[in-house]
Amino acid sequence: MTSLQLSLPLSLRPSRRFSNRIIHRPVQCSAERQQLFNRIAPVYDKLNNLLTLGQHRVWKRMAVSWSGAKMGDCVLDLCCGSGDLAFLLSEKVGPEGKVTGLDFSKVQLSLASSRQKLLSKPCYKNIDWVEGDALDLPFSDGQFDAITMGYGLRNVVDKRKAMHELFRVLKAGCKVCILDFNKSTIPVIALFQEWMIDNVVVPAASSYGLAEEYKYLKSSINEFLTGKELEKLTMEVGFSNARHYEIGGGLMGNLVATR
Repeated sequence: MTSLQLSLPLSLRPSRRFSNRIIHRPVQCSAERQQLFNRIAPVYDKLNNLLTLGQHRVWKRMAVSWSGAKMGDCVLDLCCGSGDLAFLLSEKVGPEGKVTGLDFSKVQLSLASSRQKLLSKPCYKNIDWVEGDALDLPFSDGQFDAITMGYGLRNVVDKRKAMHELFRVLKAGCKVCILDFNKSTIPVIALFQEWMIDNVVVPAASSYGLAEEYKYLKSSINEFLTGKELEKLTMEVGFSNARHYEIGGGLMGNLVATR
C-alpha cells in the first residue's frame, strides 16, 4: 500500500532512498492551473482514450522505451497524472527497480494510487506517489537512471527552471524523455491541431461539463516551444545532446535528451 508523499525541505532531502514521512510544503505553481487539473482528473483518462482513439498509449510506450529505463533502475515520472507512464516504467524496471511518480494535483495522485491497488500487479508495488513541485524537486542530485514527463512541461510556469531540475536529479549519461503536444512550424498541421481542439476536443469535454477547462489547450500550445526551441533550451541547461521527434502526424512531440 502506498502513501502520498510530499516535498521535503532541502535540509531533509534524502540521499538515495525516499522518505516515507508526509511533510506538507507549498507547491510553487499556478494555482489556477493546479485547480484545473484537479477538476479534470476524474475524466482525464476517459477523455484521453476517446480523443486519441487510444493512440496516447502508443505514444507513452514510445516515451518509456526512449527513456532507456531498464531492469533494476531508479526512475522518475514527472507530472505523472493518473500514472500511465509510471505503470509502464514499473514494468520496465521490475521488482528490483524503483519508480517515483510526482505531480502537483492531489486528485490525480489519489486516482493513481487507487489504480495501483486495483491493477494489483506485483511489480506495481515498486511505485511511490509524491505530491511536489516540478520547479523544486525533492530529490538528491543524480538520483535517477531515467526520467519521463508526459504532458507536463507545457504547463509549468518556468520551463527553463524545470529543465534545470530534470538535469540536476538525472545521473550522468542517462536520459529524459518528454512527451507533449507539438507546436508545429508547418501551417497546415498547426491549423488542423487548432481545428481539432475547437471542433473535437472542446465539444467532447463539454459533455462532461469541462468545455472551459479544455479551452486552455489551444493557448498552452501557442505559448509552448517548438521542437527546435526545446532542443536549444535543453542544451543550454547542460544536456550533452537533445533530439525532438514529431509523432502522431506532427500533432505530438517527444523530446529525448542525454545528461
